[in-house]
Amino acid sequence: MTVMPSTTLADTIEWLNDSCPGAESTDLVLPELCGRLIGHGVPLAYGGIFIRTLHPEIMGRRFIWRPGMPVEATSVGYDLFDDPEYRGSPIAWVFANGERLRRRLGDPDCPNDFTFLDRFRADGATDLVISPLRYSGGEVHVAAWMTQLPGGFPDHAVAMLHAIERPVARMAEIRTLKRIAVNLLDTYVGGQAGGRILGGHIRRGDIEAIRAAIWLSDMRGFTARADRMPPADLVELLNRYFDCQVPAIREAGGEVLKFMGDGLLAIFPVGDAGEAAVCRAVLSAARTIEAAIAGADWGGLEAPGGMKFGVALHVGEVMYGNVGSVNRLDFTCIGPAVNLAARIEKLSGEIGRTILASADFARHCGDAHLAPLGAFALKGVAAEQTVYGLA
Repeated sequence: MTVMPSTTLADTIEWLNDSCPGAESTDLVLPELCGRLIGHGVPLAYGGIFIRTLHPEIMGRRFIWRPGMPVEATSVGYDLFDDPEYRGSPIAWVFANGERLRRRLGDPDCPNDFTFLDRFRADGATDLVISPLRYSGGEVHVAAWMTQLPGGFPDHAVAMLHAIERPVARMAEIRTLKRIAVNLLDTYVGGQAGGRILGGHIRRGDIEAIRAAIWLSDMRGFTARADRMPPADLVELLNRYFDCQVPAIREAGGEVLKFMGDGLLAIFPVGDAGEAAVCRAVLSAARTIEAAIAGADWGGLEAPGGMKFGVALHVGEVMYGNVGSVNRLDFTCIGPAVNLAARIEKLSGEIGRTILASADFARHCGDAHLAPLGAFALKGVAAEQTVYGLA
């Protein structure tokens, strides 16, 4: 904790309005802010910031500061809303009502109308002040402060905590919007593509050639399922199916570029790792996914005979970047290597094989893993292609 008695409250407000230079993340902002407040005469024993976000699995993040301890930064899932303790807490009340809340915990007449108040008292807290942090769009987030000073916060300390509400809200909003942008890009286009977009690769035709392993997979019999299944069941089936694939693809260094109905396109940039290491990691991921699909709980949604899928693996040069219309772009990969992978993936269903690989891919994996299945004429490909399957 850094106590800064030489600064004034106006200095701290200016620092917040300037988005806290020198503190790159909220877990660095909070200890400096608490140190500044203590330097201004606010007897803090606890500081917390609670921020909601846009993420399919994470409801929000909380940052907790206590003297002499590292900031506790945690992500909170949507199941928090089902927790009776949280629903009856003062934090939940401020989120819902957007109003300030104070409980003088050391006062014998203090109402015990929220959960956690006894826990705060047991930790030595004598006063609790919770402030709504209102963003420019009206969304409410929360800051909470506690002291262990007998008699609670002095009036001047409470006034200071109220004075920093709007500057803290502006600072948090700026940082939250950037984090939301990163989260949404990672969720919808992938982490590597999202990083490139945030880095300024946003113009149509902004494309580069990279070497990558290519993954194209689809579910067997999806069209027939789509014709006979209720829509909600079909979506649930697809979600479970992709849950079997995506974690292993990302673990192997892959980037899922798009879902196409039951189809999935991913690339694994070669980079400094080398083609042999990348191709072997991709083949290992394919075998992991094959086992995961065979052993998954489909909730009775799979067809008789079990769930089947096919995947084509290739390695080569792809054009990676922005393709599309002027005001609607897709960050994807294109090129002859992607086309060849698509033709091999179609072949996997025709010959009843789950995992197929091109000769270029197999060359990097070795005979112990993949064996030639023969030469095949593939639509749109000039020469016959030797295709490999699991040895």
